Amino acid sequence: MWTNLKRIIKAGFISFWRNGSVSLSAVFVMIVALFMIASTLLLTAFLGTALRDLQDKIDVNIYVDTNAKEVEIMDLKSKLETLPEVKTVTYISREQALETFKARHEDDHRIIQALDEIGDNPLTATLTVKAREPSQYEGIATFLSNKAELSTDALSIVSKVNYNDNKVAIDRLSKLILGVKKLGSIITAVMIGISILITFNTIRLAIFIARDEIGVMRLVGGSNEYIRGPFVIEGVLYGLVAGFLTLILFYPITYWLKNTTQTFYGGVDLLHYFVANFVQIFLVVMLSGVVLGSISSYLAVRKYLTAR
Repeated sequence: MWTNLKRIIKAGFISFWRNGSVSLSAVFVMIVALFMIASTLLLTAFLGTALRDLQDKIDVNIYVDTNAKEVEIMDLKSKLETLPEVKTVTYISREQALETFKARHEDDHRIIQALDEIGDNPLTATLTVKAREPSQYEGIATFLSNKAELSTDALSIVSKVNYNDNKVAIDRLSKLILGVKKLGSIITAVMIGISILITFNTIRLAIFIARDEIGVMRLVGGSNEYIRGPFVIEGVLYGLVAGFLTLILFYPITYWLKNTTQTFYGGVDLLHYFVANFVQIFLVVMLSGVVLGSISSYLAVRKYLTAR
């Protein structure tokens, strides 16, 4: 068995080098196929990262009554943190809010002067809530308005919840994230199907060229598995070479696009994303090439042998 396997692998390598023009055509077709698949996956993942960065900028603020005691605020904070939808709850005291406000408007002397004239701190303490997913903010807002969930004291210290102010942005972001995931899955599936079809037809050409050799192998008693083996190995080699060249192409393209992505996606750098996730991208591209080449070869040879 091991001897036959070595022969099959050797025959696959020999066929790959001997059919230079066909191998070159197959590799080129697979580069295009892998590039389409990898581009779709990369851009979908990258856009998902950009959306998560945008998601981190959305939150719900709970403005607390100025007469509320800190122990009451911390009790409300603890109850919010027990919710499975809640990612973080940040407490900003009245004093912290005032310092932040002054720092933000330090160049506006009229505002600073107005604050000095008021004398007392006009700002309220705030609880800033971040949900795990944008779609979960509605559940948090419902919790805050539910008397059965919260005690009367906890409800009485809540002055305002700005969920309704951010609802439009939250709903749009939720729909956008869901749409990107669906579109990415559909495009990837279509690209994989087209890639298999194109590669399948290219490998059929290689089989047609080797039809006399296949006939001789059958005459000497070669089994279908033995005949199919070298072509599957050849398909794997197509995939490996095409995957390696695809990764080489990606670097200059991501370098060229980095300024564009930084401009349109809020500073997110496509080149940095590519380099930071290179190991995962390398595995996906190379594995896709091997699977694409081997499956296309297997199907093409099986169809040829069945037809004969």
